[in-house]
Amino acid sequence: MSTILHITASIRGDESISRALSSKLVERLSGTDTKVITRDLSQNDIPYVDADRFAANLSPYTERSPEQQELAAIADTLIEELQAADTIVLGVPIYNFSVPATVKAWADTVARAGTTFEYTPTGPKGKLDGKKAYITVASGGTPVGSEVDFMSPWLKFFLGFLGISEVEVVATADGIMGEGGEEKIASAHKQVEQVAA
Repeated sequence: MSTILHITASIRGDESISRALSSKLVERLSGTDTKVITRDLSQNDIPYVDADRFAANLSPYTERSPEQQELAAIADTLIEELQAADTIVLGVPIYNFSVPATVKAWADTVARAGTTFEYTPTGPKGKLDGKKAYITVASGGTPVGSEVDFMSPWLKFFLGFLGISEVEVVATADGIMGEGGEEKIASAHKQVEQVAA
């Protein structure tokens, strides 16, 4: 049985293009025995990391206080989701040239030294290798892959930092708010079909 972790982040709900693309990709990648774990970051259930939460996340499980166990619980869950997945599909919009704040909160939470990456004499090394990731991107005005798109390269780099180096991006071209928006969305859906063929 294979496992897909489907992460979405758009606040637009059913109107979200990035969510529609990622959902379609998950459907196309799924087989009869595929388990899908869904994590909707737009629900804002991931707190930002503060000093106490950071200390709890780095403390060994057996050495945590009851308060630290509670603080680290969400990180434990999110990390377990990543570890369990063979494939990660992220549906992420570009907000103000970058990732939604909820995606950054997720990243800060799952980046745990000794668990999802480790420090070595030659520098940090990811521990989640052997997985493949897909990022479906929608942007209203920021051209995906341009010099002002800080979301796509950052998210690819972060996944690589965790050891997930095989990352494929499916994106709407040149922003969808201008002329030809519907055609750009249709083209992205065709990309999904080709990627999952």
